[in-house]
Amino acid sequence: MKKKTIDAFNDASIKVPFIIPEITRNDKNVVSNALNSRLLTDGPKLNKFESIFAKFTGAKFAVGVSNGTAALHLSLKALGIGKGSEVIIPDLTFVATASSVLLTGATPVLVDVDEDLNISIPSIKKSITARTKAIIPVHFAGKSCKIRQISSIAKKNHIAIVEDCAHAIGSKTNNKHVGTFGQSGCFSFYPTKNFTTIEGGMVITNSKNIADFIRSARNHGISKTLTSRFAKGRPWDYDVENPGYNYRLDEIRASLGINQMKRIKKMNSLRKKVANYYTEKLGNINGIIVPDKSINAEHVHHLYVIRITEKYSITRDTLFNKLLKSGIRTSVHYKPLHMFTTFKKMAKVSGSLSNSKNAYSQILSLPIYPSISKKQQDLVIHNIEKYEH
Repeated sequence: MKKKTIDAFNDASIKVPFIIPEITRNDKNVVSNALNSRLLTDGPKLNKFESIFAKFTGAKFAVGVSNGTAALHLSLKALGIGKGSEVIIPDLTFVATASSVLLTGATPVLVDVDEDLNISIPSIKKSITARTKAIIPVHFAGKSCKIRQISSIAKKNHIAIVEDCAHAIGSKTNNKHVGTFGQSGCFSFYPTKNFTTIEGGMVITNSKNIADFIRSARNHGISKTLTSRFAKGRPWDYDVENPGYNYRLDEIRASLGINQMKRIKKMNSLRKKVANYYTEKLGNINGIIVPDKSINAEHVHHLYVIRITEKYSITRDTLFNKLLKSGIRTSVHYKPLHMFTTFKKMAKVSGSLSNSKNAYSQILSLPIYPSISKKQQDLVIHNIEKYEH
């Protein structure tokens, strides 16, 4: 019997969903097995997940947290970022990048992006002030940004780097995994990501001090783990060394993460195959710009973003609507931060953000996930080709 495509929003007209999370029968089994444990949080599954993740990325330490925003927030807190500090971030990113800065009391400084939609090096240089304490470069869509150049700038100016790797599990530059260049790297395991724990995140770092701080801060600042509290002595006899948060990653989601990590290389390989097929078929359409591939970066294709220019026969918004009417879900990543009410009030804009503004009028993210079929891709491609001049 042919497997039916089911849209996440139960829309029967959708033939090509924007995303289908890769949840297997075995994933469901490990989650079910984890529920049989008497210890459902702060336990051995989380420890194992962290160990596997650290080994995969080449980091000394990995600390699981409740989501990617928590990873960014705690990384900044570990570095002492707070009121009076400025943190440079790209204007074209998800709101979590900026929100994590605001949560510390610091000010996000919005800078422009390059043509590849990653943070602009000249814009970083122009935005540095005496208050600049950190940069959060985002590895947009799964492609490494110019992290070595950013590292050089940061070192010269005594600025910390917290890498936003939410899109980039498996992405490397010169065979070094993203997230290992700065003081920490922050990952998200949201259902749309290259692998998922439903909700969840991870911080990687080579600093024991940062790792220790985050382990404590994710659990209200408590000085002992749940297991160690009950192993001996009085379980209530612990200290709260610093104000903390409830940012824990539970055993159920850690179990799912362990299982998904077994397939991450395969899932990324399938994404690359999907992206290559899009590029092959769409690359010669007048008015359509497909993602550029960098020879020194391993792109993991969390997103496949095309640009619709004036040479194309219709606008981006019109194409979005026509694709939706044909049963194809697409999206835009992202609405620039400077356009949101909160960040108009609480962020600082550096420069004209001309690339970010121009990109926002053109970009469109196409469906990409390991299980998308060639037939579904061809439907997307056909519906873009037919509006070519």
